[in-house]
Amino acid sequence: MADIKRLEDVCLRNRRRIVDMVHAANVGHIGGSLSVIDVLTAIYETEVDLSASPRARVVLSKGHVTPALYAELTEKGVIDESEYPTFRQIDSRLQGHPYEPDIPEVDATTGLLGQGFSLAVGMALAKRSMGDDHYVYAICGDGEAQEGQIWEALMCAAHYGIDRLVFVVDSNGLSSHGPVNESINLEPLADKLRAFGMHVIEIDGHDMSQIVAALDEAKGVSGKPSAIISHTVKGKGVSFMENNPAWHSKGVSDEQYEIALRDLGVKGGE
Repeated sequence: MADIKRLEDVCLRNRRRIVDMVHAANVGHIGGSLSVIDVLTAIYETEVDLSASPRARVVLSKGHVTPALYAELTEKGVIDESEYPTFRQIDSRLQGHPYEPDIPEVDATTGLLGQGFSLAVGMALAKRSMGDDHYVYAICGDGEAQEGQIWEALMCAAHYGIDRLVFVVDSNGLSSHGPVNESINLEPLADKLRAFGMHVIEIDGHDMSQIVAALDEAKGVSGKPSAIISHTVKGKGVSFMENNPAWHSKGVSDEQYEIALRDLGVKGGE
């Protein structure tokens, strides 16, 4: 059974790392990184053994939230915090989107929204053909779910009954400029995913017990892929960022950094 308190502690460390990284580089998609970090951390900490081969795979389809990915890869010992000031700089391996050639522990190079889930479907089909029973997890944004390619991939996944594929929607309700459903309404998202042949689970994406339970439930599903709708808050944990679309992508000033650390209960950057 997963140690919920340990996972919550890792998430808090990762939130601080996200803020540290975006402050150090003065650039980055911080709002979505803070919304997705709980479920991303849970997947990596409970389902992924980076030293194993074969192993479970994670496709960060909403590839712009690399601060979250790099924070968790720091927890895993792949990245050192001393690299954070190089984030999104020329010749840094910490690019603004996941880039597998520079960091082999990254499972897919992503960036163009809508394509990552198709990669995950292909990975899951390949694993099944090779008799590899490890799961593939694809993390998508709710704004990203407006892309038509997502729905083509969902149809494919259901048609082939890929039950070791988990589609996670980081549903924070905001895209780069405002509410997701004001640009293209996704609702009723759960009903649509069910109609496309998915086993659907809805959770509070900041409740670690619910996240772990959803991951466990998905592993008990047979004959169809699972979708976890993770209801989250953009900028979660930092008062002036929460539910504020301005923090989709933005640098963090020294003054804002100190406020963020206080919000996260961190003193002196420790």
